[in-house]
Amino acid sequence: MNLDTFACLYIVRGDPFRPGTCLNLSFAETVIGRTSAEYSPDFSFTNAFISRKHFVIRKEGEQAVLYDLGSRHGTEINGVRAIPHTPYPLQSCDMIKLAKGMTVIHFSYLFGEQTMELEPLGVTQQWEEPHGPLTIQWEKRECVIDGKRISMSEKEYLLLQLLHEHANRLVSIGEIKAAVWADRATGPDGIPDVSMDELNALIYRIRKKYGKDTFLISAVRGSGYILENDPK
Repeated sequence: MNLDTFACLYIVRGDPFRPGTCLNLSFAETVIGRTSAEYSPDFSFTNAFISRKHFVIRKEGEQAVLYDLGSRHGTEINGVRAIPHTPYPLQSCDMIKLAKGMTVIHFSYLFGEQTMELEPLGVTQQWEEPHGPLTIQWEKRECVIDGKRISMSEKEYLLLQLLHEHANRLVSIGEIKAAVWADRATGPDGIPDVSMDELNALIYRIRKKYGKDTFLISAVRGSGYILENDPK
């Protein structure tokens, strides 16, 4: 049954879609998977680690509910692997990962004018795992990477702590400004008066200082940032 669009899937990464592509959910049931000679799902990815019928999203009342369809390599929702054929009600900003993190999807009940634009290449392309172990010592405000201690600046600490607290979820630009620049005078919107150049410079410094593969931060241009953090 065809319904009005009630939710969307935004592609963070996943061939053959461009980052930021919006897939409208407007049917009572939408199957996501990989096309084969025998079957074509409603939305198809090309990655071989994605099953032909990988997961389905059903509209149950006013709620979008995800069911993994017994996929071989599993479906992760906010870093937690879904139990096959078990209902998982979705909320806006939920992150869905397939194919060992090579495909990442952002779920949202917002659509249309809220279409996300993701930073191209470098930021939202596949990331390699850090080359060595990472330990974050929040009380000392330092990271230990490959045995090397790196002190965090005040703003680095505030930003990384905020992203970690909301790992695998979109943290809005407003939330970041309020947490990291709480001492800054606020503008007419009640949010600290911080330019995007200032925020982008902080993200750049973190990537350069700690290594771009240490903190897997994806930028949703105009909306916020997502820290991908897979529990070990």
